[in-house]
Amino acid sequence: MRPLQISAETAQKLAESLNLPLEQIMHMPQHILIAKLAELQKEEKQS
Repeated sequence: MRPLQISAETAQKLAESLNLPLEQIMHMPQHILIAKLAELQKEEKQS
């Protein structure tokens, strides 16, 4: 599997917001990353 096609800045922001290591963000399957982002967005809307 190839690493995600995102910029380094985007990867850093995602790692920070999801509390995951940067390497894990870069090698995470895209559909899982999108699901995690959706969960994060729901939490932000609720609070």
